[in-house]
Amino acid sequence: MPGGKLVVITGATRGLGRAMAEEFIRLGHTVLGCGRSGKEIDRLRKAHGAPHDFYPVDVASDTAVKSWASLVLTSHGVPDLILNNAGVINANARLWEIEAREFDEVMNTNLRGVANVVRHFAPAMVERKSGVIINMSSGWGRSADAEVAPYCATKWAVEGLTQSLSQELPSGMAAVALNPGMINTDMLRSCFGGGASSYPSPEEWARVAVPFLLKIGPGDNGRPLNVPGHKA
Repeated sequence: MPGGKLVVITGATRGLGRAMAEEFIRLGHTVLGCGRSGKEIDRLRKAHGAPHDFYPVDVASDTAVKSWASLVLTSHGVPDLILNNAGVINANARLWEIEAREFDEVMNTNLRGVANVVRHFAPAMVERKSGVIINMSSGWGRSADAEVAPYCATKWAVEGLTQSLSQELPSGMAAVALNPGMINTDMLRSCFGGGASSYPSPEEWARVAVPFLLKIGPGDNGRPLNVPGHKA
């Protein structure tokens, strides 16, 4: 549609990322997404042709993100909106029971991944002096709970990282940390089991969330936001 936005979404192959990608596309915006599952990337490419595109990228790899950003910026131009959505959670366990490998995976995806994407996409946005960067936080980025310490640590860190980033951006841009609320995703089911079914599906959530995300602008820079109507 005329005036449609160029939207970059990480973790676009499942859960909230997949639902957001589908909803942005339905509303007429161009989506460039990434994910770790080559099979799901192929499915997205078959379902949504040009101008949309999807790429197999692990955001925890700075080299991979650098290559992806270079490709996107060259082929499509500077994004209007970046959604740092890719994330993983540890299996429920007390902190001292969590192996270093699992701890590192949560840290690398949820925190380093955000920094990698900002590192390689933000300079072009800063040069243009426009664009919005939304870093997915959580209710567990503003509170905490037992047996999800690594996940809580990353989301608290995302809140702080985003606050600092917001103070570094030029006028005309925005960086916000977004708490999406409770949604019935694989991640929530890993924590809550069958109790997750009492919350909205990703598709139901996206129908409310995406119009809200499209309204975020420079006046929101640095604000910790929540998707309206969804329990934190």
